Amino acid sequence: MTSTSSTQTAQAPLNKALIAKWSLWSWGNATVSAVMVTFVFGYYITTVVDPNDGTFWLSTGYTIAGIIIALTAPIIGQRADRGGKRKLWLSIHTLIIVGLVASCFFVRPEAGYLALGVTLMASMTLFDEFANVNYNAMITDISDHRRMGRVSGIGWGAGYLGGIVILAIALFTLVLGDPPYIFGITDDDALNVRIVAIVAAVWHLVFALPLLLTKVPTADQDTVQKRPSILESYRRLIRVLIGLWREDRNTFWFLISSAVYRDGLSAVFTYGAVLGGAIYGLGFQEIMMFGIAGNVVAALGAIVGGFLEDKVGPRKVIATCIMSLIGVAVILYFFDVERVVLGAEITPFMAFWIFGLFLCLFVGPAQASSRAFLGRLAPPDRAAELFGLYATTGRSVGFITSALIMLILGAEATTDEGADKAIIVAIIVVFAVGLALLSQVRNPTGPAKMREHGVGSGGGETPPPSRSADAEHHA
Repeated sequence: MTSTSSTQTAQAPLNKALIAKWSLWSWGNATVSAVMVTFVFGYYITTVVDPNDGTFWLSTGYTIAGIIIALTAPIIGQRADRGGKRKLWLSIHTLIIVGLVASCFFVRPEAGYLALGVTLMASMTLFDEFANVNYNAMITDISDHRRMGRVSGIGWGAGYLGGIVILAIALFTLVLGDPPYIFGITDDDALNVRIVAIVAAVWHLVFALPLLLTKVPTADQDTVQKRPSILESYRRLIRVLIGLWREDRNTFWFLISSAVYRDGLSAVFTYGAVLGGAIYGLGFQEIMMFGIAGNVVAALGAIVGGFLEDKVGPRKVIATCIMSLIGVAVILYFFDVERVVLGAEITPFMAFWIFGLFLCLFVGPAQASSRAFLGRLAPPDRAAELFGLYATTGRSVGFITSALIMLILGAEATTDEGADKAIIVAIIVVFAVGLALLSQVRNPTGPAKMREHGVGSGGGETPPPSRSADAEHHA
């Protein structure tokens, strides 16, 4: 009787309308990573507002935001779980993000506005991480264990596609060609770049509203409890970490390994524009064009990878992607000068387009499968807490790529080109370490129990009855 009921539940159709709204939030949220951080506003602050100190202070701001996230993300997720208010906090954080993005319009191209720009950008990444803790945790409310890979892949794909469209809008209406641009906007006082912040804010809000205005059923609503105090939340966090080490090494090693290789995944996009411009000869407009193409490829990879993951398991997809990223990065390293391959001359410009897009192809499914992996491990009533821990572990090692660059260079004087190529070496090393740690991880066969004084296994013990059919599918 129980087995029949569980099987019916596992085969029940998913709420496609709700999944679509959940994916649209990711479509709109692409403005933060694609437009503000990577390809437009981060570039504007470091090269236009203050070319001398912009990079240093923006990096400092991001570091401070990362420390705050590392200290608070699991607590925020834990309290949202206990109060049953994931969507409420997602809504609050989304509105704050929109306000911060729009406020970047006031950052003029003068060094005196650097502090304002850095504060807005760092705060934006802070609240974006908080929003994503609850957004990612909602995957346990909208999908079952068996189909979590494809749902996660669709969500990631939507985010990449959203980045493509908003980057294209910015490029073709406010960057390409000579002013005046659309609606008579000029480039005086960098108005055409600053107005992108307003467009990005409206974009995020419009596509977030369908989810924010929809009632999302929370799995295991009967487990909602009174929220603990902040001090007790930290005590619970320590107990969970100890419990993971003692009783659920699979989840523990996944959190550690994913923290390392996700730093490499982030570095591919974070440093991609720097490498493209400094070594491979791409200009600002070409960098934006590459960003559009890269997001297309990453979106396709995320969607296809999500469906493959449901068949072969997330670990195999992640491991394959990391090995491929290492191989492509090694090849790209040697194409900083023109080389002849099979009788054809390959310039650095061509090499960046070819192999850079291959990097994007494998980044997408690795990101999507990582979220789905954790979604399969997360008990619905503690999902945001576990995703908060996921964010914390990622931030806690988020410095390793930059630290490795410094370590590789050492105290020796080097050219700018040498410094930039050190980025590639650092990314390869980070991926290799992440892959080695991933060897300790097995595909999840059931959700972690996440008890306060210890957690059950996400890698082998019998899962709770309500999700046993899904677990058996992966056993």
